[in-house]
Amino acid sequence: MMTFPQLFDFSKKVDYKTEVLAGLTVAMTMMPESLSFAILAGFPPLTGLYAAFIMGLVTSVLGGRPGLISGGAGATVIVLIALMKSHGLEYVFAAVALAGLIQIAVGLFKLGKFVRLVPQPVMFGFVNGLAVIIFMAQLEQFKTIVNGQPVWLSGSAFWIMLGLVSLTIAIVVLLPRLTKAVPASLAAIAIVFLLALGLGIDTKTVRDIAAVGGGFPPFHIPKVPFDLEMLKVILPYGLIMACVGLTEGLLTLNIVDEITATKGNSNRECIAQGTANILNGFFTGMGGCPMIAQTQVNLSAGARSRLSGIVASLIILGIVLFGAPLIEKVPMAALTGVMIMAAIGTFEWMSFRIINKMPKQDVFVGILVAVITVWLHNLALAVLIGVVLSALVFAWESAKRIRARKYTDAEGVKHYEIYGPLFFGSVTAFNEKFDVAADPLNVIIDFKDSRVTDMSGIEALNKLTERYRGAGKHLLLKHLSPDCRQLLKNAEDVIVVNILEDPKYNIATDKK
Repeated sequence: MMTFPQLFDFSKKVDYKTEVLAGLTVAMTMMPESLSFAILAGFPPLTGLYAAFIMGLVTSVLGGRPGLISGGAGATVIVLIALMKSHGLEYVFAAVALAGLIQIAVGLFKLGKFVRLVPQPVMFGFVNGLAVIIFMAQLEQFKTIVNGQPVWLSGSAFWIMLGLVSLTIAIVVLLPRLTKAVPASLAAIAIVFLLALGLGIDTKTVRDIAAVGGGFPPFHIPKVPFDLEMLKVILPYGLIMACVGLTEGLLTLNIVDEITATKGNSNRECIAQGTANILNGFFTGMGGCPMIAQTQVNLSAGARSRLSGIVASLIILGIVLFGAPLIEKVPMAALTGVMIMAAIGTFEWMSFRIINKMPKQDVFVGILVAVITVWLHNLALAVLIGVVLSALVFAWESAKRIRARKYTDAEGVKHYEIYGPLFFGSVTAFNEKFDVAADPLNVIIDFKDSRVTDMSGIEALNKLTERYRGAGKHLLLKHLSPDCRQLLKNAEDVIVVNILEDPKYNIATDKK
């Protein structure tokens, strides 16, 4: 059955005022970040704004998660810096388009569901590390460029910046206690903007980062040689960018699911992200992915539908086309204060409250993921390391849990009732449960409460049957699952099949 974006589902109530105001707030906070990362990577500033417009519009309409905000994100741009320096901007556009193709393939093959494999400690580490990155990025606004080098503001410039940032934070914190008619973040930006404009306060503005005026994103086929050598150059960057974007996107989707108590569609989000990045590659955008800070700003403003993301992207385009002279006068202090509050809201403070209740290995994994995220700014690598470590810890803990209940019945048959999974990590402990020499002639191993999960476990059973057969004893295996019975080389001779009791295992899949 065909589904349509929530924006056009009139059976669901949409608070248009809240959505529009939230979109305006998101646009104000997204622009300076997109500009900053474009300049950091050596791209033309407008490539950042074009990416914010294209990503925001396409993913808001087509994406799998209402309320999720995408734009020209630093997480993906950082991946492309080396390519920009070595081969130039045209190769960057080609890599962005290739990343989009990879993301669409992930969605079409329904691989987005594998984000379920990310454990909660890794989620905590990812979110907390990203919150620290967002906060640290705001400190850069307290610097200025002298002789080509960034130096800290000093004197009145520093105190003015600090005062305006503090005022912005105070408004964001206190205004909701008085009224919720207007998003606190938007009100803070407007108040600080009017205050600085009215009093003629000399402070850093959006114009000091870059000019934001321009035209509609032009259609542009990347000027690269379409051959195998070019593909070899851009493939590693496209692949890494796709992985980073999907990692941040799907984890952010999960966070929004938790906040809104609703369910998003991960595979649809992958396709939307890929579509947006392909358009970025052909419309001179630097590419991007979901932005957790802007998503937090959006949700904090009360937005829950697709409309806020659409409004934010259209506002950014409108500013590029018509509103640059006004927006360039907005104090960076106001935007910095809003982003600091977004970083604070993004941080999982609950992780501190439950740290004493969490296993030590989970605490270690969470901290390690956060440190790698902050240190390397490589979200995909941080999450991958966290998942691998969590898997190894799980394997170790599971290996220690295999046990056997032993008893001999009235007919002299010895029974081993196995509990816990039999896999590569528990094979040694499993073999130690059996005393082949001392056991009677007839032995039964019952797997009703166990599961053979890999080839190491199956091979262990084969060797065990050979040991009992070599000792001239009769071994029966009960309640093995059908897949294990088919794989065992000695199955026909040693397995007691009970159709009514033998367990059947099904794997849960994502049908979306």
